[in-house]
Amino acid sequence: MPTLSVAFVHPDLGIGGAERLVVDAALGLKQRGHSVVFFTSHHDPNHCFQETRDGTFPVHVRGDFFPRHIAGRFHVIFAILRSLYLALWLWLAGPAYDVIVADQVSASVPILKWTRAKVLFYCHFPDKLLARRDSSLASLYRRPVDWLEEVTTGTADALAVNSAFTESIFREHFPSLRARPLEIVYPGITLEAYDGDVDKTDPGVAVLQSDKSLIVSLNRFERKKNVGLAIRAFHHLKSLVAPEVFDNLRLVVAGGYDPRVSENVQHHLELTSLATSLGLSHHTLFPNTTTPIPPTTQVLFLLSFTQPQRTTLLRRTLCLLYTPQGEHFGIVPVEAMYSRVPVVACDSGGPRESVADGVTGFLCGEDPAEWAAKVAGIVAMGERGRREMGDRARQRVVDKFSAGAMADKLDGIVQGLAKGGKRGKSWVPLLGFVAAVVALVGAVWAL
Repeated sequence: MPTLSVAFVHPDLGIGGAERLVVDAALGLKQRGHSVVFFTSHHDPNHCFQETRDGTFPVHVRGDFFPRHIAGRFHVIFAILRSLYLALWLWLAGPAYDVIVADQVSASVPILKWTRAKVLFYCHFPDKLLARRDSSLASLYRRPVDWLEEVTTGTADALAVNSAFTESIFREHFPSLRARPLEIVYPGITLEAYDGDVDKTDPGVAVLQSDKSLIVSLNRFERKKNVGLAIRAFHHLKSLVAPEVFDNLRLVVAGGYDPRVSENVQHHLELTSLATSLGLSHHTLFPNTTTPIPPTTQVLFLLSFTQPQRTTLLRRTLCLLYTPQGEHFGIVPVEAMYSRVPVVACDSGGPRESVADGVTGFLCGEDPAEWAAKVAGIVAMGERGRREMGDRARQRVVDKFSAGAMADKLDGIVQGLAKGGKRGKSWVPLLGFVAAVVALVGAVWAL
């Protein structure tokens, strides 16, 4: 097997499911003998996964001087500009690579092809479906951007998606690309990362120690993650279990939190207000703080948890609540299942592929009462019943959703690209770049 030089291009190497996926994918390719490097527009060593700061991979940051927005507007414009700048730098000043793996922002793909590398674009979900369209002006603004996304995505040499659900959405909403082959590359987790010992003297781990039984929600502090459902379900659970049982339970709402992102800050406050309105006592652990948790805390908000904290939570929890509706894939249920944790998730999107209903967890609608009933059932199973369900969950991950399985699939794709003969016509990436410029001008004009 030839050793390939592979570059991953990702807009922001922070803490999130997409970031965990690209890091694990890069680890898998590195373990298979390839040379791997990251290019990004932003990388904060205090808000990232360990592998991107400990020297495992070279990380090159270009374009961080661009603002993310102006007065809360133009987010997508600046995301595209940052992406184009990063790609231009890679083309003009970067070394040569055999394959470039890009994700999230497709606008840079035509420029990345100028480097003479083959380009694989990994679509987590069409961005056009994630954008808010609160007004006719916003819809007008998005029109050229949506067109740009479809055109530039199509210039990649190969396309991959994270689930069969995303594949169906991709083909429905990118009509010009319906005939393109799509590879399904399920996100996978590095199993060894969940098997190691945790240093219980770590202050971030020590602060989580208590006699409470935990129910955990792991999601970024974003409204689309629907975390309020977990809090409402926990409140409803109070009426389904004995008082002494409920008094020994604690809901931990943990997730990526960036103080630069206004939605993270606002949504955390919204969730604390919800807990207060439901009569649930709560406490917040901010990043890099180890304030003792009051023993009466019923809902703990853990902002930007560390890897040891995540491992500690998953090893101690009775069940995981995964609340996003229509999630593209969702790596968190996979992490929980490998940790032998039963999962309760929305009956839509990616969890339909990862969670085996009634076998490794439960799939529910959006009624908090239904969620509470499933959680009450898991509590009533006892340790033996939860262990049996957890064992089935772990085996499912080993078979289908390990980082090794993901890396094998990805390795086959990049190997095929590297020896795939002639590239596409040279005018295709040029046309894509012209499309990017036209779409940017059109979007700004629409404002």
